[in-house]
Amino acid sequence: MRAIARNGYHGCRISDIAEEAGVSHGLVYHYFASKDEILETIFRENWGVVAVAIGQIAETDGNAIEEVRKIVSLMLHSWGRDPEVVRVLVREIARSPQLQERIGDFQPGFDALTRVIERGQRAGEIDPALDPRVATFAVWGMIDEVLTAWVLGRLPTEQQNVDAAEATVTALVRRALTA
Repeated sequence: MRAIARNGYHGCRISDIAEEAGVSHGLVYHYFASKDEILETIFRENWGVVAVAIGQIAETDGNAIEEVRKIVSLMLHSWGRDPEVVRVLVREIARSPQLQERIGDFQPGFDALTRVIERGQRAGEIDPALDPRVATFAVWGMIDEVLTAWVLGRLPTEQQNVDAAEATVTALVRRALTA
């Protein structure tokens, strides 16, 4: 992951990955058939944990706006936990429709957020006139753009900046979704 985060997927060679891992070139091929498989594994191992966490938040049956805030917080604070993972996910996977199609694992996170929005609409917390799927993509888009700005160095990334980004995105989402 560090080699891909540093060099980008297309600029990274198997030998770079082997060197970073401290193993031989051949050993990498013993475990992975291709660089694509390495990228898919990075995605599955990291996104899977996030998707499960989003699903758990969605199943708490609490206040929908608070659950959306928790999802925003989880996603934005992932930068502080492991910026290299975020770099790879944002730069390489989120921008690759072919890889997304092969992996298909983004959907559970989107579906969980949609369930939260729909439940909030039924409870009168979220505007019932909103299309829940479009609202899901709009919320996700805000999260993705902030993460992308950090990856590209367009926003400061210190902890206080991450906290401020969470507060800002949460406030925008609350105003946009509230009935």
